[in-house]
Amino acid sequence: MKQNRLAALLLLFSTSLYGQDLLNELEKTTKPSTEYTAATFKGSRLINGQTVETRGRGELEFIFAHRFGRINSGAYELFGLDQAYVRIGLEYGITDRLNVGMGRNSVDKTMDGYLRYKVVSQSSVARSMPVTITAFGIAGVKTSPRKEDATFDIQFNDRLSYTGQLLIARKINSNLSLQLMPTFVHKNLVDKSIEKNDQVALGIGGRLKVTRSIALTSEYYHRFDVVPGNPYYNPLGFGVDIETGGHVFQLVMTNTRGLTERAYLTETTGDFFNGDIHLGFNVTRTFQLKKQK
Repeated sequence: MKQNRLAALLLLFSTSLYGQDLLNELEKTTKPSTEYTAATFKGSRLINGQTVETRGRGELEFIFAHRFGRINSGAYELFGLDQAYVRIGLEYGITDRLNVGMGRNSVDKTMDGYLRYKVVSQSSVARSMPVTITAFGIAGVKTSPRKEDATFDIQFNDRLSYTGQLLIARKINSNLSLQLMPTFVHKNLVDKSIEKNDQVALGIGGRLKVTRSIALTSEYYHRFDVVPGNPYYNPLGFGVDIETGGHVFQLVMTNTRGLTERAYLTETTGDFFNGDIHLGFNVTRTFQLKKQK
């Protein structure tokens, strides 16, 4: 009798443990997980400026940006097609959140280097975050004019400029994404009769997907506290994104030929609504240099 009771107790105990294990496994499988929003934008560039997107760990992005001359320059310049301004750059994913990049812009022979870090990602369910926020910082050195060609004594430090941005975006739905870009630009050397060393701007942009592979984009930056008599304009642009496999091809029209932050944010010379429009394109190609874990 005692042996039967002991066997019954052992059976009851083991059944209880097994049942508890099943409950634990069930809780694990039913516990909601965080869902992160993907592809707020298709590439790292909107028109001239940046997006919140980062390259994944071990990915290398090749970036080729091209702008023609103004379309109102007339038939002699083939409506701007005779002129060419380009930037060639590379961006590498150190981690999924941290990218490093560099490039060269032919407009004023500027070399640039930058960091991009995704602070938070838009998410829902277990953890709710309404926006994606990416921090972007770039430093550039303007190598034109050469020292021997300059009309004044120009030092290396005079050629430097810095830009910092917070890129704040929300994917409203599968077709529409919007982005705000509070921006600060510092230039070491300026003509103080028309500019300040520090410039604050706020950008707004968006992407509207119209087919599986085509989207419309736009971008505008408003500068604040501009010196009276400043000859430059706020940059404005519109584009069409075309996804082609590993490429993103962007056709753009904008009032700036500048392809670095300092140039297009503070030195845009064209009035978009007066026909000072530059046609152009951005082409990006991503290569996987490291195997994904």
